[in-house]
Amino acid sequence: MTNTTTMLQLPTNSTMRRADFTFGVATASFQIEGGAEHRLPCIWDTFCDTPNTIADSSNGLVACDHFNRWEEDVELIASLNVDAYRLSISWPRVIDKQGNINFEGVAFYTRLLQALKDRGIRTFVTLYHWDLPQHIEDRGGWVNRNTAFLYADYVEQLVPHFAGLVDSYATFNEPFCSAFLGYELGVHAPGHCSQKEGRQAAHHILLAHGLAMQVLRKLTPHTMNGIVLNFTPCYSNTDTPEDIVAAINADEYHNLWYLMPIMTGHYPNVLNQLDDSVKPNVMPNDMQLISGPIDFLGINFYTRRFYAQPSEPTKLFEELAHRPPYTDMGWEIYPESFTKLLLDLHNRFNLPPIYITENGAAMPDVIIDGEVHDDDRLAYYQSHLIALDNAIQAGVNIQGYFAWSLMDNFEWAEGYVKRFGLVYVDYETQKRTIKKSGIAYANMLDAKRLDLRK
Repeated sequence: MTNTTTMLQLPTNSTMRRADFTFGVATASFQIEGGAEHRLPCIWDTFCDTPNTIADSSNGLVACDHFNRWEEDVELIASLNVDAYRLSISWPRVIDKQGNINFEGVAFYTRLLQALKDRGIRTFVTLYHWDLPQHIEDRGGWVNRNTAFLYADYVEQLVPHFAGLVDSYATFNEPFCSAFLGYELGVHAPGHCSQKEGRQAAHHILLAHGLAMQVLRKLTPHTMNGIVLNFTPCYSNTDTPEDIVAAINADEYHNLWYLMPIMTGHYPNVLNQLDDSVKPNVMPNDMQLISGPIDFLGINFYTRRFYAQPSEPTKLFEELAHRPPYTDMGWEIYPESFTKLLLDLHNRFNLPPIYITENGAAMPDVIIDGEVHDDDRLAYYQSHLIALDNAIQAGVNIQGYFAWSLMDNFEWAEGYVKRFGLVYVDYETQKRTIKKSGIAYANMLDAKRLDLRK
């Protein structure tokens, strides 16, 4: 690193200073890989080709060209002094249209995982990060119950090829985004706008999780297996009973809809407020499958939202605009809600060990003379590490933290306009430049290692 005076600070006596606390960085396949000619089309390829869906009309065909530059990127990851790397597998890269293994795709990930292992970097592998094969979407996608079984078959075929190379598997990343944003709101792939489809897709993704956990327990019992959920804490706009109920409804609809079935085998009470026409079809034994044991819960956190009594009687809540200060995504920066979220979940559920699998901020980065001085992102990370430590000190069992993200990438509907990375990517040349925040993160972890050697 070029500036050893730039460093994030871990709180004194924090358990995050211990050797068994994992620090890492995270990415997702569609956002960085490119190499589209070596895989089947996915729903995000189709979505990108649809007019007025992506802010800059871009796509993921090349992205960060990680498919071709993975060796350089492994060295980049190692230079950040992290313990672990969280990546995702592209389903359409490793399974062909007939449902059989694509050995070229598997070989790509095998080389990558082996290179990380050779450098002592643990691997946290997400098996689904939104890139559903388009040919499966053509048959109904996540609204079709059969997709859950196709997913379980994909997992069953894939994981034996990675024996000894993976430390942890997550079945899904953020089912909320796939189901609600993709099938209900329509702002993510596949771009459907149906409450019934959104609720049904959510149920089938949870069912697929339950089926896949059975496969993982059978085929790879020595890895740590679980799921990654995103949480946006829901605050009431005022202290009126109506606004408080609206915030509770929003929390159950957006957050607990995905956690409660896994932890308790039941959907939250908000289900009973929905019209029968939009409730998901739940088959016997589904909830038992969904609520099978998990080894860890991944939590992704970025911001909070405010809610008020809905203006229309048919609605459950009204979502209000974010409040300042903002990230470049227009999301409020409020680290106190990170602590409160973790404490609330800890107090409400009998949770397995928690890993913070994503946390970070998009900022309006500018590269000047080969450097990116992203002090705003650095401040975001520092305040959220303190908030995380506050939760740990209060008794929450948190075992790791992954910064989102390793590098700037295709930020879904925002295209390449928004930058979350610790590393700046020049998309014309594909040159990687470690930002000030990345230097600070690396130096913090280097100092931690030095302290552990004393």
